[in-house]
Amino acid sequence: MNIIESYIAGEWCAGGASSFSGGQSQCLINAVNDEVIGEVVSLSNGFDRMLEYGRSRAGYALKQLTVHERAERIKQLARYLLDRKETFYQLSYMTGATKADSWVDIEGGIGTLFSYSGIARRELNDDSFIVEGAVENLSAKGSFVGQHLLTSKDGISLHINAYNFPVWGMLEKIAPSLIAGVPVIVKPATLTCYLTQAVVKAIVDSGILPAGAVQLICGGIGDTLEQLNEQDIVTFTGSAATGHLLRAHQNILASNIPFTMEADSLNCCILAPDVTPEDIEFELFIKEVVNEMIAKAGQKCTAIRRIIVPASLMKVVSQQLAGRLQSVIIGDPLDASVQMGALAGRKQRDSVISAIEKLRTVCCTLVDGVNQFSDFKSVGVLPDKGAFLAPTLLSCQDPLNSVEPHQIEAFGPVSCLMPYEELDDAIRLAKMGKGSLVGSVFSHCHKNITRLVFGVASHHGRLLINNRDCSAESTGHGSPLPALVHGGPGRAGGGEELGGVRAIKHYMQRTAIQGSPDTLMAITNQFVRGAKAKHDAIHPFKKYYEELNVGDSLETHRRTVTETDIVNFGCLSGDHFYAHFDEIAARDSFFEKRVAHGYFVISAAAGLFVEPAKGPVIANYGIDHLRFIEPVAIGDTIQVNLTVKRKTKKTKRPEERYFTGVVVWDVEVLNQQQEIVALYDILTLVERKNRD
Repeated sequence: MNIIESYIAGEWCAGGASSFSGGQSQCLINAVNDEVIGEVVSLSNGFDRMLEYGRSRAGYALKQLTVHERAERIKQLARYLLDRKETFYQLSYMTGATKADSWVDIEGGIGTLFSYSGIARRELNDDSFIVEGAVENLSAKGSFVGQHLLTSKDGISLHINAYNFPVWGMLEKIAPSLIAGVPVIVKPATLTCYLTQAVVKAIVDSGILPAGAVQLICGGIGDTLEQLNEQDIVTFTGSAATGHLLRAHQNILASNIPFTMEADSLNCCILAPDVTPEDIEFELFIKEVVNEMIAKAGQKCTAIRRIIVPASLMKVVSQQLAGRLQSVIIGDPLDASVQMGALAGRKQRDSVISAIEKLRTVCCTLVDGVNQFSDFKSVGVLPDKGAFLAPTLLSCQDPLNSVEPHQIEAFGPVSCLMPYEELDDAIRLAKMGKGSLVGSVFSHCHKNITRLVFGVASHHGRLLINNRDCSAESTGHGSPLPALVHGGPGRAGGGEELGGVRAIKHYMQRTAIQGSPDTLMAITNQFVRGAKAKHDAIHPFKKYYEELNVGDSLETHRRTVTETDIVNFGCLSGDHFYAHFDEIAARDSFFEKRVAHGYFVISAAAGLFVEPAKGPVIANYGIDHLRFIEPVAIGDTIQVNLTVKRKTKKTKRPEERYFTGVVVWDVEVLNQQQEIVALYDILTLVERKNRD
């Protein structure tokens, strides 16, 4: 029999077949035809070695890389996995997933790696740590300042994942953790761990990541929780009941181990009262509800469980949903005509049926996928084989006074219709779920949309507003995106996954550093105003990327602003604002006199610090954080201090001609009283000598 092995301390192991002893075993079954896939033998020891291997060997290796180097390896890994996706698809079908379901799990998961790699390289500094926020001035004369740093924790991140997305659920967590410099231990749900294991094996075989950066536990986790310490992190995705049990573990509480939970929730979809059956939004609403019920056979933590509609539209909505659900083709996901596959296992199907029966105590059945399965179209469904279940649509006529639809989740192709009379009732119904990952609103009335958003936002981690304006490009109700938070309050777990840079920072320790500007510049490798600048005879624009150092500075010659400057700039730009041209109006204004255009000031500043001859500086890359501090009047004299603030090496693309890096310059524009009149960062693309 095929043994589904764990990967611990650099060794593939399966209980008694390795240096680690085995414990309980579990047979894994194909969700479509009940064929045996393999066997998982839980390990009974070795978890201490696993933790030590990750913390010491992998953790040390990751910390030697910069954030950008880690992100670059994540991108390389994404390409490597994408080239091997067909192998993963073949295994994914055994979970009952259709091609569309598998695409979300496999290519959606790999896409998350690409996304996080890009986010890190665009938004974070190229060091082994992250500098966060602006320098805080803590003293009157500026000799004592503060700055926040984020550094990699010395532990591991343990990811306990659900069975419904064995690839995406893993990759969306390991990407930010590895970029943060923290190695991971993946604990997939045993039911579908064979697919997770195939991806981890590809990760290990690639050799892209340091040894031990990703380890895998198939089966039980033994005493792992007891051996975690204050530097470790736990993330959990799954049922609220299991999450609460883990979060209450004695060692997690005693050691204050960060625990993030993303739990299944009773997500809602609201049809606003402005929508009629003739509107585009009505059709979009019907399609979205049906899609969310049948995608992954309803086994999604973001699936729509409560359908909240105006009471006047209950009949037409019921008819539309029933007609479309009854036409869904169910069956073998290898058949291209199949729209919905099987649940992940018979145990899961039994659990869904049990939840449906409880809901039926207060709900009527509009579409019966349990007792009338034979009435649905099916392809490749063998008698008494597999974990198939047809869509079931329920209706609760008194949802404001019925708790069951707001508390019981049938984690499958099941949803419940709920009527409302007033918009405030819809808001109350949405909140009765006691915290959701996502809610959606279908409306083209901004007044209703705004009222609903602010009415229910406190109970949701994400809200989708869908209508004719964005439907063509909308990713839909159930699609979390790497750049946005995935999580929710209350029943949804109270945590946040994804969320762009937020997710990377979650795995790091934030520390406030206090000291002199020189000290902070030495620590952060970024220029801090007030630190000693370095001057030499060579203009900095004549230096290659490698020759520039943080703190290298240029003090320019001076320029006196004249009336001719202002007039010429106004004619050239077309900006004839009164404060620049009308002597009388300017005298009565905030400025009390005519002043130069702010954009003239920074243009003149560029003229002061730019070296006109050809050199390593290729182009201006942009301006950040521009602030005009003091006005510049006719007769004022300006001067510029230009200082290298930070540097970021760019990876050369095949189509690019030059090897380059981005240099961020701190720019101070001063007047004759040495008062700052303008502050900003300018980014330049600078050629590199080195070709590595």
